[in-house]
Amino acid sequence: MSHLQNRNGYSSLMERLERFPQGAPPSELFAKILALLFTEQEAKLVGQLPMHPFSAARAAHAWGVREVEAYRTLEGLAERGLLLDTEQEGEKLYVLPPPMAGFLDFVLMRVRKDVDQPALSRLLDQYLNQEEEYIRDLYTGTSTPSTRIMVDEDQVPSSNLARLFNYERATEVVRGARRIGVGTCSCRQKMRHVGRGCSAPLETCMVFDDLADSLIRHGHARETDTQRCLELLQQSREQNLIQVADNAQSGVTSICNCCSCCCETLVRARKFCNLQPVSSTNYIAELRPERCIGCGRCIDACPAEAMRLVSANDPQHPWQRRCVQDRERCLGCGVCVRVCRTSALSLVPKAERVVTPVDNVHRLVLMALERGKLQHLIWDNRAMFNHRAMAAIVGAILRLPAVKQKLAASELGSRYLGALMQRLAERASRMPLRL
Repeated sequence: MSHLQNRNGYSSLMERLERFPQGAPPSELFAKILALLFTEQEAKLVGQLPMHPFSAARAAHAWGVREVEAYRTLEGLAERGLLLDTEQEGEKLYVLPPPMAGFLDFVLMRVRKDVDQPALSRLLDQYLNQEEEYIRDLYTGTSTPSTRIMVDEDQVPSSNLARLFNYERATEVVRGARRIGVGTCSCRQKMRHVGRGCSAPLETCMVFDDLADSLIRHGHARETDTQRCLELLQQSREQNLIQVADNAQSGVTSICNCCSCCCETLVRARKFCNLQPVSSTNYIAELRPERCIGCGRCIDACPAEAMRLVSANDPQHPWQRRCVQDRERCLGCGVCVRVCRTSALSLVPKAERVVTPVDNVHRLVLMALERGKLQHLIWDNRAMFNHRAMAAIVGAILRLPAVKQKLAASELGSRYLGALMQRLAERASRMPLRL
């Protein structure tokens, strides 16, 4: 890491990125990745940006330049997929997305010549595999994953459909979206550049609403409508691709149709299964051994390596095999149920429901609290944030269980927050119980 000290712009940006609830561990390799995307001056400037949405005027104040100059810089970064932009109440705002499931994906969502995509893909592949200790750190210290698996609705028995909430249905997320964009799967794009691509289609990454607005505006995704998106979703399921979305009930920004060979989320799910790097569904595959013929189709399709073949121990048929299941590894996606030809597998509800954060702010607060980074969401030394952001964060904290609320107040050292929680607790204790 000594060499990083001489790269002030990139070390400043890495420090800024690491303040995200799920950041990207700094290393020499990561500095090389950033150097492909940012000039050192750009990295220095972006390292000074606040955590929350900001205007060109605020960036100009932080950088000590004229607003028009800051605007040109911000627009250039947004055009390259390194910043996202949106409009709120007539004001143009920008935000720096996290690197993982963020700008490192956006720059690979279309074929472009302003970035050396093959070189970027090779460096990312090294970073995500050679720097395994760093990547493992992304999943330790938190019980709130950033992404979740979505169940294949068609494989849920009709008797259990009443337990399937709308946020668990990819079709309902698509139907509820204000705007939809479709872009290239960055994981498959990366793997093709490093010579390990698969036959799955490339253009399968779905983005919604504000994220779609920004990516469509700058050409990183193409706009589509609800019906075509639903058709793409069905085609992806028929190709045994797995749907991975934001770990949130509302405000879902993307659904990726993932293959188990290229998708980094599914690769980590297999590699770090015990750390639960992705949230499973509220279902689990149930195996009926008496119906299994040992064909192995479920083993080939399962993205989590939750199925394997063993001897059937049948003296009349010594070569007969049957499947056994590792229920701890099962993600509940339902792809094994789809490919099974003998109905030996079915989806059943889990005994205890998986808790999904209410929205992305709630998820970020939980992740930040668990990783000791909550102060970065509340206080930002580089810029003051607006009241809307503060209200959203405090609201998310107040939705936490009482124990985590106290932990949040303790970590922040905030008398105001502690007093607010105490007043709400006292008010709740005086309210009559509602049955």
